[in-house]
Amino acid sequence: MLGTASSPSRHILISGGDGNLASALKKEFSREANNEVRAPGRKEMNVRDEAQVQSYFSQLERLDLLIANAGLVRDNAVTRLTADDFSDVVDTNLRGAFLCARAALKLMLPQKSGHILLIGSRAARCGTRGQSIYAAAKAGLIGLAQSIAREYGPRNIRCNVVLPGFLETQMTASLSAERREEIRKEHALGRFNTTENAARFVAFLASLDHVSGQVFTLDSRIDRWT
Repeated sequence: MLGTASSPSRHILISGGDGNLASALKKEFSREANNEVRAPGRKEMNVRDEAQVQSYFSQLERLDLLIANAGLVRDNAVTRLTADDFSDVVDTNLRGAFLCARAALKLMLPQKSGHILLIGSRAARCGTRGQSIYAAAKAGLIGLAQSIAREYGPRNIRCNVVLPGFLETQMTASLSAERREEIRKEHALGRFNTTENAARFVAFLASLDHVSGQVFTLDSRIDRWT
């Protein structure tokens, strides 16, 4: 079993552990020495593989916080995207989050406590150009989180979504300098968020016992009310 005998204050699992944001999250939560933080990468737990997800979670004796962070992009105009692109993006970003959340709930329900935190994207609310599938998958996370919050709130289980903003990560490294500058100009502060700032906010949100079913945006792009 993966549990330890030292009764850590919190058991935390971060999916998509190979990414830059996952690394910042693991570092932030590891500041508390008693936390037990796991951040499995794709080789350890491919979130698209239901059997792998079930196998990994079956080793856990307790889980206090799940951060569903695994993500994938396939950026292109709709007419240039394929059905395989759709499957890859939706299976990773939405189905993978569902599989992890479902497995986490099975651990959290007997505890009568827990927090599921889904890493979303502003694309979910704005339908950003060239990201139709990614936007659709991330929009699905908001509906998933709010349904979980309603269904399991009476059992003291919370679920929230964080939209970390544009981050300088492996996922965004392929964007052209021109596109990056376009995005930067959309920010009222004229600068991007950082993985470290996002991780600090996530850690703060995880400490708020009375917040559930909410969506938090972490950059300075200002959208019209609808």
